[in-house]
Amino acid sequence: MLTTQRKSLIFDILSRDGQVIAKRVAEEFSLSEDTIRRDLREMAAEGLLKRVHGGALPLAPALPDFSARREVASEAKQRLGARAAGMIQPGQMIFLDGGTTTAEVARQLPTDFGFTIVTHSPTIASELEHHPTAEVILIGGKLYKHSMVATGAVAMAGISQLRPDLFFLGVTAAHPVQGLSTGDFEEAAIKRHIAGCAAETHVLLTEEKLDRVSACHVLPMTEVSGLIVATESPMALAPYRDLSVAILEA
Repeated sequence: MLTTQRKSLIFDILSRDGQVIAKRVAEEFSLSEDTIRRDLREMAAEGLLKRVHGGALPLAPALPDFSARREVASEAKQRLGARAAGMIQPGQMIFLDGGTTTAEVARQLPTDFGFTIVTHSPTIASELEHHPTAEVILIGGKLYKHSMVATGAVAMAGISQLRPDLFFLGVTAAHPVQGLSTGDFEEAAIKRHIAGCAAETHVLLTEEKLDRVSACHVLPMTEVSGLIVATESPMALAPYRDLSVAILEA
């Protein structure tokens, strides 16, 4: 079997099953496992998949820049925003991650009682300019322009002084085995640090982020309090229901 034929078959399996297990593919096509692993390494280098121990997973799609993403206010993100905002109680401190989904949370925050919003995103803070009851704490640091969030040592130090009740976390990919991930190493470190300071961490997920893996690991699924998911396919959540994490459908 030619290399191009093997890679085509591997890609078909990845599209159909959402994963490739090297040993299983080798047995199915009577090939050596080393051959399949070499093909997977080459396909990963070409940006076609994400290599993991024993096989491969689909890559999360590359995100456009922030200014392009903020123009897309999908109905699913609006549902996520409403579901998350409804969890907030009077007097709580809430940390909002950067991103277009958490911007929907900011837009739907309650206005009939007081609470504190902490964020390391100037765009999230600006959403709250005219909010009548929210106190806003803006964390500074080195600006990661792609996501419009502060990163680095200054941001880490500021976050360390706080103990939020809730952290609404945004990621680019979620997988029941590989956990939560994003595309930038420093941004992943900041997200992990915020989660370590917060009493509860809830992840906001649109359906296209499920069963995907990005380059930089943030947290295992077992280390978050809940997933808030907007999906039209309840069966897509089946692998996640076996985990020790609450799932709220938006």
